[in-house]
Amino acid sequence: MSKKDSKGRTTKKGSTAGDDLALRELLRVPGGKPMDLAAHDSREIPAGPRDKQAGLAAMTDLATPLADLQERLWAASTAGDRRRVLLVLQGMDTSGKGGTVKHVIGLFNPSGCRIHAFKAPTPKELRHPFLWRIKRALPQAGELGIFDRSHYEDVLVARVRAFAPAAEIERRYDEINRFEKSLAGDGVTVIKCFLHISYDEQRDRLLKRLDRPDKHWKFNVSDIDDRALWPAYQQAYELALERCSTPRAPWYLVPADRKWYRNWAVSRLLLEHLSELDPRYPKADFDVEEARRRLLEQ
Repeated sequence: MSKKDSKGRTTKKGSTAGDDLALRELLRVPGGKPMDLAAHDSREIPAGPRDKQAGLAAMTDLATPLADLQERLWAASTAGDRRRVLLVLQGMDTSGKGGTVKHVIGLFNPSGCRIHAFKAPTPKELRHPFLWRIKRALPQAGELGIFDRSHYEDVLVARVRAFAPAAEIERRYDEINRFEKSLAGDGVTVIKCFLHISYDEQRDRLLKRLDRPDKHWKFNVSDIDDRALWPAYQQAYELALERCSTPRAPWYLVPADRKWYRNWAVSRLLLEHLSELDPRYPKADFDVEEARRRLLEQ
């Protein structure tokens, strides 16, 4: 069954007009152009399932192809294929970085995943260049790496809190672009997702943490202080998206007010990139029939 959207385009029931396009084309941040986050609806459904029930079903449908592609990527690495994937998750507090990790990783074999949640730099890390700790956490060949926060903290928090001089922050944008270009050249597919939530949604999520004793451990009073700096953080994110969305490592703006849609969108982006990689199982380096004969004789 199909219908017409507001622009006269035909869509299938349960889908949006953008479904005929790759999600990464719909969510890609152009880069090099002024970015206005306020102009992007954090509850938007640009493509894919239209409600929570359909979204959960769509996540289930993604499980088999994602698991298959992950296994093929790992298998290919045993024959010397150095390709791997790095998923970078950034967003304001409560945007769902941890929740995305939980739901998306559930679709994969955890033994082939390398997850790192970056906190405030330790004294040891501060003695090194800001990318030092990032390089130590990169995925190895065949792995899916996931960063919960990342090197972008050094142009976000560092900018808002003035942890580094303005000139140093400016230098870091270029250094990040060079770093990510080198990763792409070394076989790393970098998928950077900005989980976009609204000011009101963040307040609601923080209040829910206060309402539930089992969620108090997730609440930090400093979150209230950071919330007061919302405009400064939005500007810092806009600059990072504008300056560091490149052809080799683009940013994707993921509407994140709807948790189910956020999880589906990130999973779909992973599927599109892994499908493009199209990893193959390596051919046997032994005589298959001879091995079969020997086993049958035992």
